[in-house]
Amino acid sequence: MHEVELKEAKVRLAELIDEAAYGKEVVITRDDGTAFKIIPINQTKPYPKFGSAKGLIEISDDFDDVEFQRKSPYSFKTIPQVVSE
Repeated sequence: MHEVELKEAKVRLAELIDEAAYGKEVVITRDDGTAFKIIPINQTKPYPKFGSAKGLIEISDDFDDVEFQRKSPYSFKTIPQVVSE
C-alpha cells in the first residue's frame, strides 16, 4: 500500500493515478486522518504476454495428417476421400 498526504498528492496526482491503474493500492490521507483510496473504475483485464505459453504446448509432427482427420470423431469438417487411379 502506498500512502500519501493530500499536499503531496496534489503535486503527484498523475503519477498516483498511473500507479493505481497498474494495480498498486494508493491511499491519500488528510490532516484530520480521513483516508481515500484511488481505484480504477473500468479496469481492463490484462492480455496474455506474447510468448507466455512457450514450452507449454506441443504439436505433433502429424497434426495435419489427412487420414487421422478423416477418422477422428472430433473432426468438424468433411474431408473428401482422395481416389487414386
